[in-house]
Amino acid sequence: MSHKPAGWVILLLASIVATTPLAIDMYLPAMPLMAQQLDTTIGMVQQSLSIFLAFFGVSMLICGPLADSLGRRPLAIFGLTGFVLASIALSLVSSIEWFLAWRAVQALCGAAATVVVPGIVRHIYQEHTAKGMSYVSMIMMLAPLLAPAIGSGILWLANWQMIFVALASYALLILLLSWRYLPETKTVTAHTAKPSFLSGYKVVFSNASARPDIATSMFASFSFFCFLTAVPFVYIKFFGVNEQQFSVLFGVNVAMLMLANFINSRLVVRLGPQRMLRAGLAVAVVSASALALFNFWNFDLVYTVLSIAPLMASLGLIATNADAMILIKFPDNSGTATAVIGTLRFGIGSLSGPLLALFYNGTPLPFALLMLSGVLCIAVSQLWHKTTAPAVTAAAD
Repeated sequence: MSHKPAGWVILLLASIVATTPLAIDMYLPAMPLMAQQLDTTIGMVQQSLSIFLAFFGVSMLICGPLADSLGRRPLAIFGLTGFVLASIALSLVSSIEWFLAWRAVQALCGAAATVVVPGIVRHIYQEHTAKGMSYVSMIMMLAPLLAPAIGSGILWLANWQMIFVALASYALLILLLSWRYLPETKTVTAHTAKPSFLSGYKVVFSNASARPDIATSMFASFSFFCFLTAVPFVYIKFFGVNEQQFSVLFGVNVAMLMLANFINSRLVVRLGPQRMLRAGLAVAVVSASALALFNFWNFDLVYTVLSIAPLMASLGLIATNADAMILIKFPDNSGTATAVIGTLRFGIGSLSGPLLALFYNGTPLPFALLMLSGVLCIAVSQLWHKTTAPAVTAAAD
């Protein structure tokens, strides 16, 4: 395959990854209504997000090595098929228990489809993986940018069940396109023994130079999912914006993520992913600190919006470049490396809901402090990177 793929390949890969943010974000505006119609609390509906993230992470743990040994195309087809069926089932439930159960199935299948994408990007772009990941992320970010607005529009025209019908329709279209056009980049050939299920994990976890970047990606995800879980409460309940205003404010933050990935795609080949990551970290520390202080002092909504926007952009820079540096280290185990990243990312993301509930005090301050704590953990991980680098270099010598 050419190292300069046609644009439609990147578009298809981004569309596959987009199933996840669509599944996460489209129903956010409907959460209060769903709680009412399913005869439950808003907290139980919010837990569906944590359940989705937890099962998504577990599925990646299983499917990553399968992608390396069985091939990426069949796993993507299987995952998209299951995602379509689970989305249809979600539109038919009448209780919160069945809703939570089918969200878990949806997450399991969604992860099977998306875990293959970074490996294909790694195969195409080689040492310029960060650039390829930026392209995929930039296109994929259209999904969370549009998802709340789509969800709000569906609620205005119909009911919350139609959100999941629309999600199933999108996934079915991507399934048909993937069946026709998704390339296979299986790394195992007829002359190469298939690795055991656990051997790939041994390779990934034994690489000391990758551990700080894995931790960086994980804590960036924690901060991001703290925002994602808390934002309906912060914007709609606390600051009193309506569903349409919520979609606009949410879109501003996603637009900042897209801008960050565009800038990264322009500069990363010249400056390198490590320098871009550290630039993002500097912005993240400043903006997360400002967010915490503004909410501690009970400032108006505009201050929260202005501090979250650069924070979202910086988290995008950090995550994209950390993931790229991890994948570059594992050309033959990219699926397993993606599984490690995804499992830790979505696993720690699933903790955001319970932690926000634990520290809930009726204000946005706990969410701001949790986001700041995630950013500070990224800083510690990068300091760990500096301390491990000399040891790795010495071992290589």
